[in-house]
Amino acid sequence: QVQLVESGGALVPAGGSLRLSCAASGTIFSINTMAWYRQAPGKQRELVATITNIGYTDYKNSVKGRFTISKDNAKNTVYLQMNSLKPEDTAVYYCNLRNGGGSYTEYWGQGTQVTVSS
Repeated sequence: QVQLVESGGALVPAGGSLRLSCAASGTIFSINTMAWYRQAPGKQRELVATITNIGYTDYKNSVKGRFTISKDNAKNTVYLQMNSLKPEDTAVYYCNLRNGGGSYTEYWGQGTQVTVSS
């Protein structure tokens, strides 16, 4: 069984920065993709950024140039560095793991609240 534990959410002013962390425990396969999603009140959950086991990254257009996803394989931890935050970035941020290759098992963290004040 895999557990994902997020941390780092907070209330910050517009233009500020935050770094979210997601620590994974359990059996993590060598082929995997980790991602950050977010869900704002009244909206659907949306993909923010992904990183594969070989370090390939991809981002939602609206966060490109402001957010950076990275990972520490030794710690099984993925990070989301968020700079130049905007009020529209306000959401609960969730860590996601697709464990395995073509036939993967998906896991979710409990979420961490990010609130950006204007």
